[in-house]
Amino acid sequence: MSSNGMGCRLALVIVCSVLLSLIGTSAATGKTGRITVYWGQTSNEGSLRKACESKLYSTVILSFLNNFGSGKYGLNLAGHSWAAVGPDVKYCQSKKVLVLLAIGGGIGKYSLASKADAKAVAKHLWDYYLGGHSRSRPFGTAVLDGVDFDIELGSRAHYDDLARYLKAYSKKVFVTAAPQCPFPDRMLGQALRTGLFDRVHVQFYNNPVCSYRAGNVAGFKAAWSKWTRSLPRSSVYLGLPAARGAAGSGYVDPKTLVNKVLPIVRRSKNYGGIMLWSRYYDIQTGYSKRVKSAV
Repeated sequence: MSSNGMGCRLALVIVCSVLLSLIGTSAATGKTGRITVYWGQTSNEGSLRKACESKLYSTVILSFLNNFGSGKYGLNLAGHSWAAVGPDVKYCQSKKVLVLLAIGGGIGKYSLASKADAKAVAKHLWDYYLGGHSRSRPFGTAVLDGVDFDIELGSRAHYDDLARYLKAYSKKVFVTAAPQCPFPDRMLGQALRTGLFDRVHVQFYNNPVCSYRAGNVAGFKAAWSKWTRSLPRSSVYLGLPAARGAAGSGYVDPKTLVNKVLPIVRRSKNYGGIMLWSRYYDIQTGYSKRVKSAV
């Protein structure tokens, strides 16, 4: 064999080794850069458009439709002008930011009395916020990308039916959820077992048994593993408060998140990114700016 031939083979081996190393590094880090944020519960958090102009978020969730069921509906955006939201939704979508509507929340009056009630709520969501038609759509001609289930009150019944009815309208409708980190979630466990949820933003806060902290690393890892393994068809997001005051417990400072927590969760094949509560608190702390490159 000539020295030139050996040299070419050696060069090829080196190139392949470098490429494999780069591919392996990318797979190991699992970074997505995706941050979901909740908007709509503080009037001085700025407009929806401003949130999207920041280029920090891949998804913004409008919160909340906190009154539904038995034919009654109530949207609470904490003083934000509904008329202004429609054009802002279209702006966000033009920048490739998904805009969803959260139903439920920690304050409100909601439940699904029956399968028929779930069907009626799905029709309301479709006609008033998604791809349907109504003379009194709160956001005008703007069409939201989907619905987020943040169910914390009332009965757990029939949310699986609601998910099925929403997906029956269109497979393109994003159906997401925000369960608490104790597994399985008390309110949404049955619904999540349908496998219909595109994304699941697990709230790893206000629950010391599964939140990340120095004395509970093993508990956190176990909870994260249960969630990701139980939802192989869903993207699973790590839900966090964007400031100490945003939740009763579970705050993780940006340095710890980047250096200790994200390296754990990014190993999962269905890791999707992080979720933050909320836009208001993120403005105060600059949390997303400090961690985005590592997400």
